[in-house]
Amino acid sequence: MQITRRLGATVFLVALLAWLPAAENAPGSATAAFDLVLAGGTVFDGSGQPPRVADVGIRNGRIEAVGDLSVDRTSRRLDVRGLAVAPGFINMLSWATESLLADGRSLSDICQGVTLEVMGEGDSMGPLTPDMKAETLRNQSGFKYDMPWNTLGEYLEYLERRGVSTNVASFVGASTVREGVVGLDNRPPTPEELGQMQALVARAMEEGALGVGAALIYTPGCFASTGELTALARTAAKYDGMFICHLRSEAGQFLEGVGEIVRIARDSGARAEIYHLKAAGAANWPKLEAAVQIIEEARASGVRLTADMYAYTAGATGLDACMPPWVREGGYERWRERLLDPAIRLRVMREMVQPGAGWENFFVAAGSAEHIRFVGFKNPALRPLIGRTLAEVAAGRGQSPEETVIDLVVEDGSRVEAIYFLMSEDNVRRQIRLPWVSFCSDAESAPAEGPQLQSSVHPRAYGNFARLLGRYVREERLIPLEEAVRRLTALPAENLRLPDRGRIRPGFWADLAVFDPARVRDLATYEKPRQLAEGMVHVFVNGVQVLADGRHTGATPGRFVRGTGYRPPPK
Repeated sequence: MQITRRLGATVFLVALLAWLPAAENAPGSATAAFDLVLAGGTVFDGSGQPPRVADVGIRNGRIEAVGDLSVDRTSRRLDVRGLAVAPGFINMLSWATESLLADGRSLSDICQGVTLEVMGEGDSMGPLTPDMKAETLRNQSGFKYDMPWNTLGEYLEYLERRGVSTNVASFVGASTVREGVVGLDNRPPTPEELGQMQALVARAMEEGALGVGAALIYTPGCFASTGELTALARTAAKYDGMFICHLRSEAGQFLEGVGEIVRIARDSGARAEIYHLKAAGAANWPKLEAAVQIIEEARASGVRLTADMYAYTAGATGLDACMPPWVREGGYERWRERLLDPAIRLRVMREMVQPGAGWENFFVAAGSAEHIRFVGFKNPALRPLIGRTLAEVAAGRGQSPEETVIDLVVEDGSRVEAIYFLMSEDNVRRQIRLPWVSFCSDAESAPAEGPQLQSSVHPRAYGNFARLLGRYVREERLIPLEEAVRRLTALPAENLRLPDRGRIRPGFWADLAVFDPARVRDLATYEKPRQLAEGMVHVFVNGVQVLADGRHTGATPGRFVRGTGYRPPPK
C-alpha cells in the first residue's frame, strides 16, 4: 500500500482500520461547496494523537470541516492521498525582519512548511526614536530599504500591506525599549525611565505584540538587571503576554541563567520561554540535565516555563560574542574607537582568552579557532573570507586568532557574522525528546535572489524544520511524527495564546503543511547552506496556496497575527 511506504507502521494501522469518520463541521457551517477540499490525506491534527485518513474542507480562509467529505461533488478537490497533512509550522525565533522586506515570499521557510514567523529576540523593528531609525538607515549594507514606520505594530502592518507569504508576529524587544529610553550606556534606568519603558511595552502589547523578548549576552540587553526585566515582564503579563529570553549565559553560568528566568517568571506572573535552549561549550555539556531538572521543578511548582531549540550543534552570531561587554558599550562606533586604542586592544585580547570572566565568551566556549567559521561581512573586500575558519584566516594574516577577531570587526564596520560549533549532538537529541520544547530557526527566511545572497548563512535558515522531520523523526525515531507535529504547531500556538492557529480543527485558520514523510529532509550544509529543503509538497496560509507541488505560487496572503493584548484603535 502506498500509505504504508510513506507513513510507516503508525499510519498503516490507521489504513487497516479503514476508518473514515463523518465530517466535523464548524459551528453554523452550511453544506455549500468548499473553496477547496484536501482529499484523502493522513491528518496529523496537532494534538499529538495518532493520525487519521480524512478530508479537510477549506472555506473563506478557514478550516470548515474535517472527515469524510466524499459526498461533496461540487468543490474543487486536491488529491493528497499518501501525504501527511499538518497545521502550518510556527517558527518561534525568526530573523526574517529584513529578509521579508527584500523578498516577501519567505522561500526557505515556506519550503519547510513554516506559516508563521515569530520575531523579536531582544531587538524588534519598533518602537524607534528618530535617532534609532537614522542609525538603522545608516548601517544598512547590501539590501537597502525604507522605514515608513515608527512602532512595532506599524512595521508588522507594513509587512502585511507590502505582501508576505507567511504570517508574521513579534515580541517587543527589551533592548529596543531600553535603547529608546536609556540609550546604549551601562547604567540602570531611573524610576521615571523604567516607567517610560513599561509604557512603551504596554503600547506595543496594545498594538498586538506577543510579549517582551530579551537577549542578555548582547549590549545593551546585558546591562539590564533582573529587576528591570521583571518589571517589563510584569507589564506584558497584564496583557497575557509572554516573557521570552536568550539567557544571560548558555555556557559557564548556564544554570544561573536558567534560574534567573525562573525568578522573572515567578515574580512577574508572566509565562516565560527560553530561546534556543542549549549548553554551549564542551565543559558545559554535562549541565544540561541539571538545567532540565530546574525547568521541570519550576513547571511542577506552577511556573509557566517552556523552551525552543534548533536542531544543530552550531550556533551563529557576531564576533561581539567574543569580546567583553564593557568594550561594546555605547554601540558600534564607540566599540570600534576603543579597539583602535593599543592599551584597550591588549586588555581585550587578554580577556578574550580568560575563562570564567563573568561574561558570555563564545571565543572560549568554541574551544578553538577551528570551531569558528565566518559567514557574513559588510565590507566587500572581506567577503572572500566567507566560509573560512578563524584559524585559517588568522594563519593567512600571520596573527593570533584574538588579533584577527579585533581587526576584522574594525575593518568590516560591523560585528561580523560567524558560526560557532558549541553544542553536543547527544544534548540536541535529549532536548528533542523534551515535551515542552518547540522549534525555531534563529535565522532569516532567505530570499530567492538579491544582494543578501552575497553572504553565507547558517544551514538552519534553509533546513531546521526539515532536518527535524527527516533526520531525527524518520531516521533516528527520537519521537513519533505526531509528537513532532504537535511541537511544531499546537504547542507554540498555545504558548503564544493564539486561539485559532496550530490545529487542524473546524473554525481554525487554514494554515496547512502537506508533505511526504518519506522524502522530507534538509539539504543545506555548513559548506553549502543555500539549498532548499525537499519533501514539502503543498503549503497553505490563511487558505491560500503558497506552495504547489513543491513550487512557490507567488501568493502573499500572510497576515499580522496579533497577541491577546491587542486593542483596536478607535474608529
